[in-house]
Amino acid sequence: MNRKLPILIAGAGIGGLTAALSLLQRGYDVQVCEQAAALQEVGAGLQLSPNGLRALYRLGLGDALQALASEPEGKEIRLWNSGRTWKLFDLGASSVADYGYPYFMIYRPDLHRVLADAVRAIKADAIMLGAHCVSFEETGEGVRLALGDGRTLHGEALIAADGVHSRIRGQLFGADRPAFSGCMAWRGVIPMARLPDAMRRPVGTNWVGPGAHVIHYPLHGGALMNFVGIVERDDWQVESWTQKGTLDECHADFAGWHDDIHQLISQIDVPYKWALMARPPLERWSFGRVTLLGDACHPTLPFLAQGAVMAVEDGYLLGRCIEQYRGDIVTALAKYEQARIERTTRIVLRSTENGKRFHNPALASAEGAAAYVDREWAEDKVRERYDWLFRYNVDDVPL
Repeated sequence: MNRKLPILIAGAGIGGLTAALSLLQRGYDVQVCEQAAALQEVGAGLQLSPNGLRALYRLGLGDALQALASEPEGKEIRLWNSGRTWKLFDLGASSVADYGYPYFMIYRPDLHRVLADAVRAIKADAIMLGAHCVSFEETGEGVRLALGDGRTLHGEALIAADGVHSRIRGQLFGADRPAFSGCMAWRGVIPMARLPDAMRRPVGTNWVGPGAHVIHYPLHGGALMNFVGIVERDDWQVESWTQKGTLDECHADFAGWHDDIHQLISQIDVPYKWALMARPPLERWSFGRVTLLGDACHPTLPFLAQGAVMAVEDGYLLGRCIEQYRGDIVTALAKYEQARIERTTRIVLRSTENGKRFHNPALASAEGAAAYVDREWAEDKVRERYDWLFRYNVDDVPL
């Protein structure tokens, strides 16, 4: 490899920063280009299952994340109208015993800050702000990256971690053509102190019902409660995390649901809404010295809680591949794709399948719901859906 040129990374989100840290720790120079003028993440929650935490711990971030995260005791299913509860699985110590690493619920800005601090601790100017990546061109020695303000950067390779609306993916594949999934999502973050004691339990809760479901769980050391409500609607198809809705509209989407749901909604300061768009898995995402990472190559519906984790796995494996095939960046990027594409495709397809499970019409009646939940969330079926996800070992994946 031409070590005089850095590896360029488009996008300073979770995947881009994980890739940067993975490469910096292995002795490679990187330049991360972030279009935003300030480094910040959307204020929302996400789940870090053991497979993703294995990578983050291996990158030396375990203690920092544990200090900020919430570690739930378990997950449970609740019925939309009665509140009847079924235990899904244990977490906490059980996760460490079963999979070697914990299960964290974390505030997205907390994870983002820990990653950015770790990157900057190795290279203070690794992250370039106000750098909107618009196009690239391969050259004999590397890649030339054009920014929106007219600047040009040169690198050994280009890693496109620029999200679901990736400009780099657009140059490779043409215009994006997502299909509306039929669902829209509400999200909000609630100060835990606003909620009654009975609702401050350290568990991840998934309410299921006909045509909708709600997920809520603690964040930020238990100081916040994350709320996500997903409902089947066809009148809102804007794919944006920053579009504001109203509390009245959110309440209306969950009319007839348990009072706990409406208590949660009433304590959200600003509810945001966004349309869930589906994209078919790519059959290829590495081309010469250019590859895609995270949502740029495998955007997924949020029904397995693996979107951020996939980006973390990508970033870690990318570092492994570039180190193993040192001196041959084209082969390294091809091996990275080969190591990841089967797993990420499976997650994208399984996520879509899981969403349908949450909204089944059988959940409309108490009798039908009991039989359905007992069948679909039986222990053997839960293990079949999650065990293969959680046991994935980023260090053992063959390259």
